[in-house]
Amino acid sequence: MISHFLPEGRRLTAPDNLAACATVSALRSARDRGMILEGRALSCSTDHDLTVAVGPFTGRIPREDTALGVAEGTTKEIAILSRVGKPVCFTIVSVSGPDSQPVLVLSRRRAQEIAQQALMSELKPGMVIPATVTHMEPFGAFVDIGCGLVSMIGIEHISISRIPHPSCRFSVGQEIHAAVLETLPEQGRVKLTHRELLGTWAENARDFAPGMTVEGTVRGLKDYGAFIELTPNLSGLAEPRTDLREGDRVSVFLKAMLPERMKIKLLVIERLPPATETAALHYFIREGRLAHWRYAPDGCRKAGVETTFL
Repeated sequence: MISHFLPEGRRLTAPDNLAACATVSALRSARDRGMILEGRALSCSTDHDLTVAVGPFTGRIPREDTALGVAEGTTKEIAILSRVGKPVCFTIVSVSGPDSQPVLVLSRRRAQEIAQQALMSELKPGMVIPATVTHMEPFGAFVDIGCGLVSMIGIEHISISRIPHPSCRFSVGQEIHAAVLETLPEQGRVKLTHRELLGTWAENARDFAPGMTVEGTVRGLKDYGAFIELTPNLSGLAEPRTDLREGDRVSVFLKAMLPERMKIKLLVIERLPPATETAALHYFIREGRLAHWRYAPDGCRKAGVETTFL
């Protein structure tokens, strides 16, 4: 079951994880059953071994077992160093020494191998899965989809509204949802999308009506007007103003909404102070499996974005 392979950090305080780490006998049982557990990485040695808190004990993950690809040289050392202070998954390789001070040898690599095999076998296009944002680049957001296995959501797949950088939508450590676009078992990779989970034009437009004044964000400037994002999957066009800049937060008056053309006519009232944090995402879809998704409303003359998963 892929539900057993959650992004790192989500099992740390789970009752079964706490129970398995509580005593030496429980740890031996977890070893024998091949359980994937979680603890917090406390430090990284000069040899790049990780010391991990395991309930009231500590364990060691040898460098070559800190992640898939480390032993082969395909995973950079920063992937080890950056785990300090964060949760890590692992299996127990061995338990030795006295019960009062056991010597625990752990393997994150083995946990990732088990998770990767299960995910490659069970994930199908259209499946909605949990993910956690690990880092971002101008071209996309990298997310943990289970046991520290990382996939990327390309910036064009984050939302319908275009953004200059994933940090406009996400923050590192944020728990999100994503949909599987494609699995590449031979490469051990999963391609993801996100925008389909944030609602169609009609679903987003239900919260708005002509005559309302709401907040928005300037996402594009043209000679003929300013594109204002109302939600990550809904934008409108305002009359041009010389004092606007991309990224500005503004208040706008809704002049008209035209579903048959997927158009919203806006009037900028004034510029607002910058937002202090990334806005929370509203998901219309959080689970299940998508077969086909169409952004445009019925009867719309524009094609709009469509995604076929199956």
